[in-house]
Amino acid sequence: MAVNNQHNTTPIFVLLGLDNVPQLCSLSFVCFLSIYLMTLVGNVIVLTAIVSDARLHSPMYFFLANLSVLEMSYTTVTVPNILNNILRQSNIISFWACISQVYLFTLCATTECVLLVVMAYDRYVAICIPLRYRIIMSQALCLRLASTAWASGVVNSIVQSLPTSLLPYCSFNKIDRLYCEVQPLLQLSCSDTSINKMLTTVSALVFGVGFMSFILVTYVFIVVALLRMPSLSGRLKAFSTCSSHITVVTMYYGALIFMYLRPTSSDSHKVDSVISAVYCMVIPVLNPIIYSLRNKDVKRAIRKIVQIKIPNNMWRGNV
Repeated sequence: MAVNNQHNTTPIFVLLGLDNVPQLCSLSFVCFLSIYLMTLVGNVIVLTAIVSDARLHSPMYFFLANLSVLEMSYTTVTVPNILNNILRQSNIISFWACISQVYLFTLCATTECVLLVVMAYDRYVAICIPLRYRIIMSQALCLRLASTAWASGVVNSIVQSLPTSLLPYCSFNKIDRLYCEVQPLLQLSCSDTSINKMLTTVSALVFGVGFMSFILVTYVFIVVALLRMPSLSGRLKAFSTCSSHITVVTMYYGALIFMYLRPTSSDSHKVDSVISAVYCMVIPVLNPIIYSLRNKDVKRAIRKIVQIKIPNNMWRGNV
C-alpha cells in the first residue's frame, strides 16, 4: 500500500543547489537579486540602443537583440523562483512548477544554441562574402533565421519536457540543482528512462556537438579570409566584429562541455550546480557587458541614450 500511495500522489521536488543556511539567506538574496536586476538592466540598455540607433539596424544587431531578449528570459525562468525559495526558507518546488521550469529552460538553452550558430553564419557572410552580404542577409532571411531559432527551442523543449512529465516519480525527490533540468529528473524516475535518455542524447548531439562543430568550421573559414586580407588594420577591424561572439560562444559551450563531458566524482553534483548557475545566470549578466565593451557602435549608442536622459548641464558639471 505504501508503494502504491507513493506513485499515486503528486511528487514533490526539493532543490538542493542552494544550502539552507539561515545566516546566509540575506546575502544570498541580495546576490541573486543583484544578478537578476543587472541582467535585466544591461540587456534592456542594449536593446534600447539597438532600437533607437538607425546605424545599428543591421543583421548582426538584430540577432544581438534576440540574444538580449533570450538572456532576460533565461534568468526570469530561474532566479525569481530562487528568490522566492530564499524568502520562504524552503527549497520545495511542485511537480508542475518543476516541469514548467524544465520546458522554459530547455526552450532558452536550445534557442541560444541556434542563435549562436546564426550569428556565426552572419559573421561568415560579412567577412568571407562581403560584397554579397546585403543580398544574402536580407531582412526576410534574418526574420526566418530568428524565427527558426525560437521555433527550434519550442519544439525541442516539448520533445524533452513532455516525456519527462509522463514518467512516474516517487513522492519525495532531491535535485542537486538551483532549478529543474531534464537530466536530474531522469535520474529520479522510478521507471525505465532509456527512451528519454535517447531523446536527450540526440538533442545534445544536434544542438551541442553539431552546432558547436558548425561554429568552429565557420571560424576556420573566417580566419582564412582574415589572413588573406592585405591590410593589418582591415584584419583587426574585421576580427573585432567577431570577438564578442567568440567570447560568448567560448563561455557558453565551455560551461556545457565541462558540465556534461567531465568525469564524475563524489562532489560532481555540487560542481554541476555551480556550472549550471554559470550558464543560466552569470553568462546572461556578462553578455551585455561583453558586447558593449567590445563594440564601438553599441557604446556610442548607449552614450547617446544616457546623454538624452541626463541634462547636458549635469554632464558639464561632472567634468
